[in-house]
Amino acid sequence: MDVPEMEILSEGEGELIGWHDPDEAREWVQKNKTRALVDKTMPVAEAVSKYIKDGDYIASGGFGHIRISMAVVYEIIRQKRRNMLLAGKTSVHDLDLLIGCGCIAKVEPAYSFGHELRGLSPASRRMVQTGKTKVISELSNAAYQWRFLAAMMGLPFIPSRNMLGTDTGKYSSAKVVKDPYTGRPITLIPAAYPDCAFIHVTRCDKYGNCQIDGAPTEDIELSRAARRLIITTEEIIDNEVIRKEPWKTIIPYFVVDAVCEVPYGSHPGEMPYMYYYDEDHISEWLSLSKTEEGVQQYLDKYVFGVKDFEEYLELCGGIKKMNYLKRREFLREPMTAPWRKVG
Repeated sequence: MDVPEMEILSEGEGELIGWHDPDEAREWVQKNKTRALVDKTMPVAEAVSKYIKDGDYIASGGFGHIRISMAVVYEIIRQKRRNMLLAGKTSVHDLDLLIGCGCIAKVEPAYSFGHELRGLSPASRRMVQTGKTKVISELSNAAYQWRFLAAMMGLPFIPSRNMLGTDTGKYSSAKVVKDPYTGRPITLIPAAYPDCAFIHVTRCDKYGNCQIDGAPTEDIELSRAARRLIITTEEIIDNEVIRKEPWKTIIPYFVVDAVCEVPYGSHPGEMPYMYYYDEDHISEWLSLSKTEEGVQQYLDKYVFGVKDFEEYLELCGGIKKMNYLKRREFLREPMTAPWRKVG
């Protein structure tokens, strides 16, 4: 059947990354994923070694400093992955570490290069300004979520009015076409299939059925769009418990490749209903990362100076610090706390 060509009115200047023909993407999943109930538990180091390679297009779950899989971020840095492409969707601290530590060659940002109310990101801004990391396209936050939505739905793109007439649209990889129904311009936002995504969740079973307390942000879409998915979780619970409340499972086992139990795995970020940000640690990173020497000092202490995330937490103050971050009075107390006396 002859299909008439859609009239393209304009095209963004951004580089298209992560796109696959939806039929090819479906075939890949059928060949490489299983619906069998398989125990997928493994250490973070094994999951990163197995599923994240140099040059991959990767995406981090969560939002900003909230529910981010920092255990995976630190392990990517520890294993010295290089030349990767990063989906800079709602990323903040995780993006800053990955770019600032030299893992990322290209980034497609939405909100990036800032730590929200804490200020700008010295390390990742320096990497971009010196050309060591290239900004190859730009999107809005919503548009990035819709890139994953298109992939989840098996579509090549999502139509939207988002970004019309903006410089964000100009520097994106989207196309503006003539809407065949109204005759007016409409944006086509291309699908995105990360080679690997990593998402931190509240709890899951050993097969990868995940529950998230609080807003899931775009992780529902991202989990279905990613070819490989590493889950870090605050705790692994029995499948029987998961089955008692099936409506809480928002990421199903059959899209998951690895399950890693990592209590406090979002540190120094927040975990909704569980613990707060570690402002001291974030401030330490922001201070040190003002210089390349400071970044190396941070890495030598918190990444290469420890063997895993558990040792990292001990270095950050251990259980006394983590218990303090769990206290609801935290935000109302002066920043003098018992962990400062540890060691």
